[in-house]
Amino acid sequence: MNRLTSCKECRSTLPDLLLDPAASSNTAARAHLESCAPCNDEFRSLQATFYLLDAWQAPEPSSYFDQKLAVRLREEQAAPPAGWFERLRTRLTLNTGRQFRPAMVGALALVILLGGGTAANISGRRMVANPSATVNDLQILDKNAQALQTMDQLLQEDSSSDEPATQPLT
Repeated sequence: MNRLTSCKECRSTLPDLLLDPAASSNTAARAHLESCAPCNDEFRSLQATFYLLDAWQAPEPSSYFDQKLAVRLREEQAAPPAGWFERLRTRLTLNTGRQFRPAMVGALALVILLGGGTAANISGRRMVANPSATVNDLQILDKNAQALQTMDQLLQEDSSSDEPATQPLT
């Protein structure tokens, strides 16, 4: 086994070696610690940390802790209830969001349905395609030609009504 693999295995067994040094499964780790200085240094630093944690004593609470806590509880109970906006802000800032998940899933489903309906044109509106520029120009020319024909007809009618009704001589 090469040294890196052995070091990785040893480092993974260091917590077991610290918690139960007499276990039979730790013999390989102990043998590796004797031959590898970096792993032995890490074991010694972890051992020193464990000794410091064992020596640490939690501070004793003050003798007035219970009385101060009771006063704070009475003050909170006597305080006027918070408004709906304050309750909502507290719920949003101090919450994990678990009760909002169903609402968020429903809102997301609604957005997907609306977006999909719009994209699939389920809304009932017909899409009218815009004609190309060439078709548009031809339609304009056709309207112009119709207007010119109408103007010609009007001019012909006007010119025929302006001439006196004379009968040809025979």
